[in-house]
Amino acid sequence: MQRRYISIWFRHLLADWQLIRRPELKEVPFVFAAPDHGRMMVTSVSQLAAEHDITPGMSAADAKAICPGLEVLDDKVGRAGKLLKGLGEYCIRYAPIVAIDEFSMDGLMLEVSGCAHLWGGEREYLKEIVSRLKSKGYTVRLAIADTPGAAWAVSRFGKVTPLVASDGHVETLQLLPPEALRLEETTLSKLRKLGFYQIRSFIGMPRSVLRRRFGEAFLLRLAQALGTEEEVLQPLRQPVPFRERLASLEPIKTKTGIEIAITRLLEVLCKRLQTEGVGLRSGLLTAYRIDGKIVQIAIGTSGASHSVGHLFKLFELKIDQIKPALGIELFELEALKVDSLEVPQEILWNSKAGLNNKSILQLIDRVSGKLGAAAVRRYIPEAHYWPERSAGKARSLTELRLMNWNMDKPRPTELLPRPEVIQVMALTPDHPPKFFIYKGEQHQVVKADGPERIEREWWLDAGEHRDYYRVEDASGRRYWLYRSGHYGANQSFQWFIHGFFA
Repeated sequence: MQRRYISIWFRHLLADWQLIRRPELKEVPFVFAAPDHGRMMVTSVSQLAAEHDITPGMSAADAKAICPGLEVLDDKVGRAGKLLKGLGEYCIRYAPIVAIDEFSMDGLMLEVSGCAHLWGGEREYLKEIVSRLKSKGYTVRLAIADTPGAAWAVSRFGKVTPLVASDGHVETLQLLPPEALRLEETTLSKLRKLGFYQIRSFIGMPRSVLRRRFGEAFLLRLAQALGTEEEVLQPLRQPVPFRERLASLEPIKTKTGIEIAITRLLEVLCKRLQTEGVGLRSGLLTAYRIDGKIVQIAIGTSGASHSVGHLFKLFELKIDQIKPALGIELFELEALKVDSLEVPQEILWNSKAGLNNKSILQLIDRVSGKLGAAAVRRYIPEAHYWPERSAGKARSLTELRLMNWNMDKPRPTELLPRPEVIQVMALTPDHPPKFFIYKGEQHQVVKADGPERIEREWWLDAGEHRDYYRVEDASGRRYWLYRSGHYGANQSFQWFIHGFFA
């Protein structure tokens, strides 16, 4: 597939942004200025100010002398970058790869390979983007070509058509000035002195001659525009391997329409996942509304899955969170995380229950979809002696444990995240407590078992060992208590409660 790129040039980026915020400035020439070596220098101009021959780089004092009614506004460092980032996020609805034009900081670059047919062709594609940005209040010029450099050049200096035919960018570039190659001012000055006012004047010269006169950076820009050197864009959002997009011929406003869109996206995505031998673990559905708002819903699965029916049921639980408002014009489905998926062998009888049962996994996914991912957790044993470290959260419900649970000694059904200090009366040296006070309530111990010594993991931290006791109070409630350290005049010790038995 031939790669295609669109360059969007915001001719008066800051000025248009200011007019959106302050429409009363529409009939007033104004500029943005920032301090530079003790002087206020113009950084951006409005269209009315440009008609008075005021240009960026001019001092604010000279600009006011040329146009006495000029209004000077303070510019802030990084403001243009923030605006372009926001506009780039908006333009992701038109292409998955959108990058900021780092050279001039007044435009965007889109890689649109394979996207134009969703809008009925490249011409209609460009019209849609221009009209939508114009409705937002921005004056733009666009061009589409085979290379980012050619698209940038035509969008700013082209005079014939913004639609450069495939493989026609070399011929189009020849009639443009050297400024169209995104060159530094020192290089442009050399070209003017030599009488090179069009690219065709030097495009056929030997590369060794051009390198000697203008440097390696000049050859790189020329090669990027011609397509002999690949130019890598830095996208605002990193593309994911598994992503599908569905444009709507008419804005979608109903729940039924949203369900149909999700089903179509899942059918295409799951077919790709199945071909690659992987399944979805985390998915994100993005709906782009015609009012510029973006609505997203996410799902997660306990195990890798490429079942259209199962994944649709998970999205169906959250469809009510999508507010279409005036309508949704584009749907995008991404598989943010995938895992390898082994096809299970079909058998007539399966006596294994639990997490090996596919139906159980799908049920857990639906419960998690309703109550939240934190509502269902699985823990696996870890190689630690300390009770609070002996179990860890599994990354998935199908993750295999590396060791078995220690079942030789009873453990409480509820373990406190952190042991809590209690007051205890006990006989020395190793007798269980006679009573203990926890949260202001005294518990008389009638039964006790222990001690069970658990040594501290000295390779992780220093400190005392623990002697655990299982005790039962007069009300029949059972607790897991421990003493940290030894009794003795020169020994430090303290009692804690660590858990509760059923």
